[in-house]
Amino acid sequence: MAVSTNSNSKSETVSPLAKWLGPLALLGPSGLWLALLLVMPTLVIFQLSLVPNIKPGDLVNPAWPLINYLRVFEPLNLQVIGRSLFFAIGTTILCLLLGFPVAYWIALNVSKKWRNLTLLGFVLPLWTSSLLRSYAWITILRPTGVLNSLLAIVGIPPLELLNQSSAVLIGMAYSYLPYIVTILYASLEKLDRRLLEASQDLGANPVETFWKVTVPQTMPGIAAGSLLVFISCLGDFVDPELLGGASSMTAARLIYNQFLGATQNWGLGSALSMVLIFAVSVGIALLLKYGDRNAI
Repeated sequence: MAVSTNSNSKSETVSPLAKWLGPLALLGPSGLWLALLLVMPTLVIFQLSLVPNIKPGDLVNPAWPLINYLRVFEPLNLQVIGRSLFFAIGTTILCLLLGFPVAYWIALNVSKKWRNLTLLGFVLPLWTSSLLRSYAWITILRPTGVLNSLLAIVGIPPLELLNQSSAVLIGMAYSYLPYIVTILYASLEKLDRRLLEASQDLGANPVETFWKVTVPQTMPGIAAGSLLVFISCLGDFVDPELLGGASSMTAARLIYNQFLGATQNWGLGSALSMVLIFAVSVGIALLLKYGDRNAI
């Protein structure tokens, strides 16, 4: 009996340490991976953003480390950042308007036998490269492309869409529509249909039922899908570059120019990167707080 008592006391003293070592052993490899490939590069970018790259004629003290962050707020840079926000917000609204009816139809009107197959059809575009999808839209939207050829057959004048903001919105909405459809579907699938029937029994029309019953129940999924699309669009490089042309420069292209373009201003490029990282971090924080975690 004394031996068993000693063994029990030893196990009680070791078990708290084992509770700490177990999670650390599981999280250690991934934590090291994130530290080497995410945290350390971000710290390097932050350090570079504090290195001034003074041009001739500048009146600001060269020793001041925040000079690059001041240049972020120059009119030209603010115009580019505003264009990036416009594309991100516009794409989010388009994806929400187009994706909600699709997700609603799949979740509530398609039988369980075909539901997964129908949802797979909307996810299939993600299996191809984003670069390939953008070139496909170039083929469709160019002046002699598929769209204008079909319009010519009907007798409608050709549309000038390529190298315009409208082409960028179309391409980005197409690229990110599957994301919001899957998230909204996961949220709508959990919709309590008894509340829909009760709303109809109480005399509410379909519009009132939608705004007062469906939307409040799916608001976490709407927030999650919208924020995910917004965050992804904010750093998109391929679609604005290929579909928008030189007149549709975004923050991602501006950062690229500072590092690999003719200007070669790594300090300003790092400051722009940190501003973009901060904006994305705020979006992720909102996504974790207000989004439907089960739908992500």
